[in-house]
Amino acid sequence: MSELTTIARPYAQAAFDFALEKKALAPWSEMLMFAAEVVKNKDIQDILDAGFAAGKLTEIFMSVCGEQFDEYGQNLIKVMAENGRLKALPQVCEQFMLLKHEHEKTIEVEVISAIALSDDQLTAIGEKLERRLERNIKLNCSVDETLIAGVVIRAGDLVIDNSVRGKLKRLNDTLQS
Repeated sequence: MSELTTIARPYAQAAFDFALEKKALAPWSEMLMFAAEVVKNKDIQDILDAGFAAGKLTEIFMSVCGEQFDEYGQNLIKVMAENGRLKALPQVCEQFMLLKHEHEKTIEVEVISAIALSDDQLTAIGEKLERRLERNIKLNCSVDETLIAGVVIRAGDLVIDNSVRGKLKRLNDTLQS
C-alpha cells in the first residue's frame, strides 16, 4: 500500500498543478474520484492483472469511463497505463484531494457520537475546530451507540476521544500498567 502511495504522489502532484493552473480543481477531483472507483471494481482489477498492453488497457479504461474525462484526464490515464500504474489511481485521488484541501485550507472532520447531535452542538464543534485547526471545517457525522456516551472527533492525524468507551479503555490501560 505504501508503495502505491509513493508511486501515486508525483502523478497527484502533476494533476494538481495542472488543475490549479487551469482553475479546474473541482472537475479534476470528480475525474479522479470516478477513476479511483473504477479501478476498485473487481472486473477491472482482473483486467489490470491480466497483463494487457498499455494501448489495450487505455482503450478498455476509456470505454468504461471515457465520457467522464476531458482530453487532459484521458492523457493522464494513457500515461499511467503506459507506465503500468493504473492500480495506483485510488492513491492518486487520495493524494490529489489532500493537496486540494491543503490549498483550499479545508479539512474533513469525522464526528462520531453515541447519539445524534443537534445543529447547535455541531455548529459549536465546527467553530471550535476551525479556531483550533485554522481551517475551514467540513463535518461528516455518524452515530455509534457502542461509544456509550460522548464523541470521537477525527481530523487528519488529530483524534479527540471524549467517549465513555475511550475513557474506560484508558482507565483499564492505566490500571494494568
